Amino acid sequence: MDIIVCIKQVPDPEGPQDCFVINPEALRVEPRGIPPVLSLFDENALEAALRIKDACRDQDVKITVVSAGKKLSNAVLQKALAVGADELVKVEDAAFESGALDSYATASILAAAIRKIGRYDLILAGRQAADWNAGQVGIGIARFLDIPAVTLVRKIEIQEGHALLERVTADGYEAVKTPLPALVVASNEVGEMRYPTMIQRREAKKKPIVAWGAADLGREGELRNKLVLKRLFPAEMRKGECMLVEGKTPAEAGRNLARRLSQDGLI
Repeated sequence: MDIIVCIKQVPDPEGPQDCFVINPEALRVEPRGIPPVLSLFDENALEAALRIKDACRDQDVKITVVSAGKKLSNAVLQKALAVGADELVKVEDAAFESGALDSYATASILAAAIRKIGRYDLILAGRQAADWNAGQVGIGIARFLDIPAVTLVRKIEIQEGHALLERVTADGYEAVKTPLPALVVASNEVGEMRYPTMIQRREAKKKPIVAWGAADLGREGELRNKLVLKRLFPAEMRKGECMLVEGKTPAEAGRNLARRLSQDGLI
């Protein structure tokens, strides 16, 4: 069984707020002095793949992680190999900077990489990236590959060419059965990714890393973005004024409050 997990390298979201600088001219958020990490939501997806591998010990299960971007760090991405993935595919290009790619372009690049890999029974993605939080890339990949997609999945069981899934809903979960190959967007309810040991970290350096550029995928030239970003700016801080509405009795205070809210056009 071949499982592909899409992962993204992002600036550490736990970094100090003042280290994220907005460049309104370039329409970019520029992290300064913040180390890159794996997106936590993609770690959930990888953990889901590892649990499938644990449950299918009688089968030959291969997990390939795929990441696209600019200046991808082996040290960061090798964490996925350390916890149990078998192979890493990096798609790097100077034009693949995170701020320059919208969800459509990112999905098309990852889909092209998956086509080049060739073999896949299940594709896993995180519910959203930990930087832009759009939550669109997973289903976009499924659309490009023309395969079924199920979102917000907390549990996966493989059974005779199908995936039995538990999909999170507002009041519980629903059971879904889909034929393979399929794409599953893992929810954070899957749980945190397991922590690699020092031995696993050393062994990860021996696992294969495949590096492709835009030309290897036939993606040279202008990126096909669909989102037009017109303005990017920090939220404006507003001063709030607090007024204490009083009355001789609670009923009078309530009437005074209602009168003031009416005068301000709030009711």
